[in-house]
Formats: sequence, structure tokens, C-alpha cells
Amino acid sequence: MNNNQKLAQTEGWVSILGNISLFALKMWAGIVTGSIAIVADAWHTLSDSLTSVVVIVGAKVSSKPADNEHPFGHGRAELIAAMIIGVMLSVVAFSFVIEGISSLRERNEVNYGMLAIVATVISIIAKEVMAQYAFFVARKSNSRSVKADAWHHRSDAISSVVILAGILLGSHWWWIDGVLGILVAFLIFYAAYDILRDAVHLMMGEVPEKELIDYIKNTCSKESVLDMKPHHIHVHRYGDHLEMTMHIKLPDDMTLNDAHEIATRVEDRLKVEKGIDCTIHMEPERFKHR
Repeated sequence: MNNNQKLAQTEGWVSILGNISLFALKMWAGIVTGSIAIVADAWHTLSDSLTSVVVIVGAKVSSKPADNEHPFGHGRAELIAAMIIGVMLSVVAFSFVIEGISSLRERNEVNYGMLAIVATVISIIAKEVMAQYAFFVARKSNSRSVKADAWHHRSDAISSVVILAGILLGSHWWWIDGVLGILVAFLIFYAAYDILRDAVHLMMGEVPEKELIDYIKNTCSKESVLDMKPHHIHVHRYGDHLEMTMHIKLPDDMTLNDAHEIATRVEDRLKVEKGIDCTIHMEPERFKHR
């Protein structure tokens, strides 16, 4: 397991311990006050622990080396982990909608107290600290599943802010608790959509970024005075491992041996400088695609 994967696992364990502690605090406050919104928020926090387990498992699986069945390694396990987190968020959000509608139908009125305020403020601060830590780890490790977990923390912090606002207004409007449950649900639905969109986009393949294309062109110019016109650049990401294919143009009269030598130099530089495993297809300069 490399350093990035160790960072992801550490974030997962920190998340689990923090979420279980916050779950106990919010569940106690929710039961004492009779608030559906606070109880639902407590279960939302506990669901963060489940997604953190997914992060840990994803980091463990993605660290496995390539084998006969998976020649490019297991790096995409992290994308699968992120997709699972997105689905779990959607399920939690749906349950919030059901609870909120039920509260409105039954005209439940909640009497909040200082306990609810203190528990919610602690939750907001703790969840935002956990989100900031997870975002830091995601930037250091380039982990999609850790980034998804960070957004899960952030969504929980935002939902707690909404609930705090409702607590302060609860004495004026009986329906505030049910409405808050529904509002929290939509916040979580949006986070789930964002996580799933990002993961699915990478699973289906991505367009190379302009910076990478510029780097490839610069690399080709360093290895030969010839204008190789790199094109058909396709990127395939497997966690930290990046596979790339591209075409280059070389003079029609160049020998196969010379062409292979140039292509190999470009491939070696990409591997050393960027860790990219590149496969290059060589074309005669006057060849045109039909």
C-alpha cells in the first residue's frame, strides 16, 4: 500500500470514530427533544461511518497489484467506492423526504431546548473540521472516494446549519421540523448527484486536460526535432495509475527501427516524469485517416 492509500485509510478511521461519537450525541438530543429532523440528522451522521468503511475497503482493494484478471491493477476500486457512497447518500436523502412528509401530515410540533442547540453547534463545528481534513487528504492522495467522503461530511455540516436555523425558529412555526427534514434531503441529493456524476464520468473515460496535452507536445519536441503532431490522445485512469494511448506522425522514409527508438524515448520520458504508461501508434507523415 502506497502513501496515498495509507492517507485514505487514516481518513476513513478518523471519520468512523468521529461520526459514531456525533451520532450518539445527536441521537440523544433528538430523542430528548422529540425532533425528527435531529434524529434523521443523527442517522445521516451514522451513514457517514458506513461510507468511511467503503473508503477504507476501496483504498485496500485499490492497493492490490495487477494480476492476470486485472492487468491494469485495481485502482478503479476507488471509483466504485465513490459510486457506492453516492448511492448510499441517495437512500439516506429519500428516507429524510419520507420522514419530513410524515411529520407535516401529523402536524408534529417540536419543543427545542438548549440541549438541541449545543448538540447541533458541536456537530456543525466537528463535521466541518472533518470535511476540511478529508479535503486535505483528497488533495494529497488524489483519492476520489476520500473527496466523496469529504462532501458527505460537508453535507452533514450544512444540514446541521439548516437544523440550527430551524431550532431558533421552531417556537414560531409548528411545521419547521418537517420542512427541515425535506430541505436536508435535497442538500444530500445534490451531494449524491455530484459524487455519482464525477465517478461515472471517470469510469466511462475522460478527455485529456489541456495541461496534459501541452506537456505531451513539449515532451515530443524534446525527444526529436521532428514535428510528431501527437493526436488521438486517450487517457484511462486506474486510481493512481494512468494508461495512455496516442498517435504520432513520422517521416514516410524513416526506418522502423528509428521510428521505434523515437517512440520509446517519448514513452520512457512520460513514465519517468509523470508515471504514465503510454502506448504509441506510429503513422507515416502523409497518412490520412478516413
